[in-house]
Amino acid sequence: MLPKEKIARINELAKKAKNSTLTDEEAKEQSKLRREYLEAFRASMKTTLEGVKVIDPNGNDVTPKKLKTIQNNKRRLH
Repeated sequence: MLPKEKIARINELAKKAKNSTLTDEEAKEQSKLRREYLEAFRASMKTTLEGVKVIDPNGNDVTPKKLKTIQNNKRRLH
């Protein structure tokens, strides 16, 4: 995830955008920070989902084949 300072800056710029207008430089900074945030979020979500194992009510592993393949490939790399 992003450092707390960057998240605080994103929130600061968002609040400023609601109350007034951002300068061009602030708007560019906001856009850059949002991109960084989304990249970090997506990477974190991907890691989380790649660690999931799906079990049906009967206790059977019903993890999709595509996900099992990704998990097996990661295990081989480590």
